[in-house]
Amino acid sequence: MRLVFLGPPGAGKGTQAKRLVEKHGIPQLSTGDMLRAAVAAGTPVGLKARAVMEAGGLVSDDIVVGIIVDRIEEPDARNGFILDGFPRTVAQAEALDTALEAKGQKVDLALELKVDHAKLVDRIINRAEESRARGEEVRKDDDPEVFKTRLAAYVRDTAVVAPYYKARGLLIEVDGQQPIDAVSEAIEKALSTVLTKD
Repeated sequence: MRLVFLGPPGAGKGTQAKRLVEKHGIPQLSTGDMLRAAVAAGTPVGLKARAVMEAGGLVSDDIVVGIIVDRIEEPDARNGFILDGFPRTVAQAEALDTALEAKGQKVDLALELKVDHAKLVDRIINRAEESRARGEEVRKDDDPEVFKTRLAAYVRDTAVVAPYYKARGLLIEVDGQQPIDAVSEAIEKALSTVLTKD
C-alpha cells in the first residue's frame, strides 16, 4: 500500500498518518527527515544533496526522488509507505511515478484531506491563543501570519497535485473537518478499496 497524503498545512495529515503507521505497520516518509538522514549517512544521493545545500541551493526533484527511492528499498517499507509532504508539484509527481515504475511499483492511492481554508486559519489562531493562555511559547507554525504564507504557497504550488492524481483515478477526497475519529474511519474506508485490489 503506497500512499500519497495531500492537504493544506494544518489539515491533520500528521495525526492521520501516525494512526495509519500504527494500524498498518508501514512507515510515514517525510522528505525533510529522509534528506537529513541521507546527508548524515553520506549516501551517494545524500552527498549530492549536501553539495547543493552547502552552496545555498534548493535540492532538485531528481535528488529528492532519488532519496525516496533509496528509502523505500529498506525492509520496513517493503509492504508500502505513506508519503507526506511530497510530491509538492506535478513535476515531482511525474518524477515519482517514473522512479516507482522503474522498480515495478506505483502509487496506489492519493488521499486528500479537504478543509475550508478560512476555518484552518481560525483553528491556528485558536491554537496560538490556547498556547499563550497556558503560558507556552507559540509554535512558529502556529503564528497566523506564518501560517497564511504557508497556506498561500500550498494553494499556489501543491494544490495542483490533487488533479494530477484525480486524472489517474487515484484520488480520494476525505472531509478533514470532521472529528479526528470520523476522518480516520473515512480514510480506512478509502483504503479498503485499495486493499481489496491486492
